[in-house]
Amino acid sequence: MYSALKVNGQKLCDLARKGIEVERKARPVTIHKIQILEINLPRVCMRVECSKGTYIRTLCQDIGEKLGCGACMESLLRTRVSEFRLDGALRLQQIEELVQQEDFSFVQSVDSVFMQYDFAQVMETAKKMVENGNRIPKEMICNMCQEKEQKCIRLYDWEDRFIGLYAYMPQEQDFKPIKLFI
Repeated sequence: MYSALKVNGQKLCDLARKGIEVERKARPVTIHKIQILEINLPRVCMRVECSKGTYIRTLCQDIGEKLGCGACMESLLRTRVSEFRLDGALRLQQIEELVQQEDFSFVQSVDSVFMQYDFAQVMETAKKMVENGNRIPKEMICNMCQEKEQKCIRLYDWEDRFIGLYAYMPQEQDFKPIKLFI
């Protein structure tokens, strides 16, 4: 398998290049849609809508195996990742021009990509804990929605600045940092 996934500290793609085969565990993924855009044998161009964690190279190999003819991926163009779409992307030259005009309207706040998560606020008394990336006791969190095990939340400081993503740990009665942006 040609993949950057690691097994025992080594990338699968490096092992594959050395001719070492490693049995890969099946991972659940969802293929929402496959659309054939063009057939020009031996090439087939297709659009795939899939869940996170899907390896398109492996999907191509699996399709070729099922058809009994083999297949490999020649090129890949990601047209969307989460809410970011290729048709909404800016080229470097466009960004440079906007910056020259002092137009920063294209800049998004970091927390804007995590709006699917509930939010909470930490008290100022937890300042050192936040700065050190420590777990935060439940008592130091306010303005929080329901507590759910391993539920990811956006955490903001006492001045409404985004800190990062935390998960509630019910047994410990605290919030564990997942990703920090401070």
